[in-house]
Order: sequence, then structure tokens, then C-alpha cells
Amino acid sequence: MRSGERRITLADVAAEAGVSVALASIVMRGAPGAGAVTRERVMKVAEDLGYRPDSRARLLRSGRSRLLGVVFDVRHPFHHDLLTGLYDAAGAAGYQLTLSAVTPRRGERTAIGDLLQDRCEAIVLFGGQLRTSELASIAARLPVVAMMRSARRRDVDVVHNDDALGSHQAVDHLVSLGHRRIAHVDGGALHGSSERRTGYQEAMRRHGLDEHIRVVPGGPGEEDGARAAEKLLADPPTAVTVFNDLSATGLLDVLRRNGLSVPGDISVVGYDDTSLSRLAHIDLTTIAQDVDALAARAIDRAVERIEGVPAGPRAVVIPPRLVVRSTTGPAPR
Repeated sequence: MRSGERRITLADVAAEAGVSVALASIVMRGAPGAGAVTRERVMKVAEDLGYRPDSRARLLRSGRSRLLGVVFDVRHPFHHDLLTGLYDAAGAAGYQLTLSAVTPRRGERTAIGDLLQDRCEAIVLFGGQLRTSELASIAARLPVVAMMRSARRRDVDVVHNDDALGSHQAVDHLVSLGHRRIAHVDGGALHGSSERRTGYQEAMRRHGLDEHIRVVPGGPGEEDGARAAEKLLADPPTAVTVFNDLSATGLLDVLRRNGLSVPGDISVVGYDDTSLSRLAHIDLTTIAQDVDALAARAIDRAVERIEGVPAGPRAVVIPPRLVVRSTTGPAPR
């Protein structure tokens, strides 16, 4: 149906086929009560007119929507990657997704409010800044699954990556290449930042590198990585782990603009393994979150809560894995 065209309704099909709307409905639902000739005529008219049953309206009349609302942030590339996995998992479970975006001028509460009006049966939140008490308030109305964050509530399901383990993997990789002076660019107040920072510090101490621990303020964006790089230039380490891939791209740009070779002079490890990190001119070593596993478990939890199936522990933690590309190499002599 092209923009501006009126949607073909069941009444249009019935009129064209010369039957009542009730009889046309019986045919389209595959219910008993219509003869073979009538069924064939109605189905052909429906096909010729381009009629598509409004499955959402039918579900709403039955008291169900089978809609899962998803709140995501348009500024985060990893959110885009995760949506692909969620669509696959939701479709396999017989549910549909309806999306509500957080933008620089549209906050998380507005995004959630719109989904509540859409009669979603559960809400999946990507990260976000809502307090746990606010999540609990929403969970009193419908199931809530929070992703990429923690929430110590018995009424909120949580599915997230093992952020500390990812930082351990990054530091272990760099140490195996001979690096000792390894810095970490932080993610600020975002969920996962504290865990990734702590994981970095733990790994450095485990390798006896306490004196080289260096945490540089950063954030989730490319500009945050660029600012962190400017701070590192005064006394460059031989390697750096970064809160996420987007921040790492900003850091890489500043390092290279200032004449430092990556990985010749300094090795860089990102986090998330977004599509950005896989671009040929970036080719970033990174910590990959298991998108398919995260998505599948989030959808499983939402559906289990909707359908009243016992679901076990509220928190699900998925291990990440190291992906080695061209931004890491042996420590310079």
C-alpha cells in the first residue's frame, strides 16, 4: 500500500465478493461455516485487492497484543546490533517488537510512556539511567527486562554481559603481548562502566602491575575518547583499554593525528564488537558481547513472565570473548 492510499478493509473484500462481512471473516480466519466455492471466491478477491488482515487488532480484541516494547538509544551502535538479535528471538517466540528511541531531545521516561500506551505486554530496556525504584514501579504494571545494567530487585529481570570478565580478557591479552604500562579509559556514570573499570584494576593487580594502574576519565561517545587521548598524550602508555568501541574510535583518531602508530607505539582494545569495530579502516581489537545469547535470554525472560512460566533467577550474566584485530601488537621496546 503506497503512502496516502486507503487501507483495504474486510468490508471491501466482502462487498467485492458479494458476501456479508461476517462470512468474509469466517473465510479469512479459516473457521468452519463457508462452502468451498465461497472460500475460493473470497480468498481470490482478498488477494486481488491486496487485503492484509490486521493481526494486531485481532489480538487486541482477544485481550492480547503480543507486543514487546523496546527502549534503545539511537546514539549507541551496540544498541543497533542488539536489535537485530531481538527481532530474531521475538519472531521465534511468536511476538512482535515495537520500538521507542531515546534521543538527545527525547528522554527515557517519554520513550517508556509511549510504549505503555501501545499496550505492550512487556518492556525491554537497553541500559538507561532510570533508578531501580522507577524500574520497580513499571514492573508493578507489566514485566520489565533490563539489559546492560544491574538492578537489585526481585521484580525486575536483568540480562547483561559479564563486564568485569571482559576487562580481564583485554588486560590478559595485552600482557601476553608484553605490555605493562596499560591505561584504561573509563565510561563515566554509564551502566557497566564501574564493572569494566574494576575488572581492569583487578587484572592489573593479578599481573603484579599495581604501579601502572591508570584510569582516565572518558564516556560512551567518540568525543569522550578523543578527550581521553589528549590526556594520555602527555605520557603515553604502551596500551589502553577503552569503555566501548565508539569511544575507542575517537581515541584512535587523536593518537594517529599526533603521529603515534597503532599498534606500533600504542595498542588499543575496545569493547562491544560493534559493526563499527569491524570496518576495514578501524579493524579494532575488542571484547565481543554475545548479541544472540543476550537477545535470546531477554526475550525468553519477557515471555516467561508474560505467560507465568517459572523462570529461575532474575539475573542472567552472559560471558564475553576477546576478538583480536589489528589495533593490538607486541609492546614497543
